[in-house]
Amino acid sequence: MARAMFEYTKTVLDKVSFDPNLFCREVKKALHRLLPHEIEELRIWITALTTENPELNQCLILLKT
Repeated sequence: MARAMFEYTKTVLDKVSFDPNLFCREVKKALHRLLPHEIEELRIWITALTTENPELNQCLILLKT
């Protein structure tokens, strides 16, 4: 079940990546839903995504905590 939530979170984040504010809001939600090791995987995935969409860089600070 937890893995499905991680995949769902990635899908949602990919769909809202056009808007940095909405993206950050969804990242905050994901931090409450995901397990610690999944949050680390999400950080890696978002880092890769920000190479294509540099305006999403501001959301990485949410994952540093």
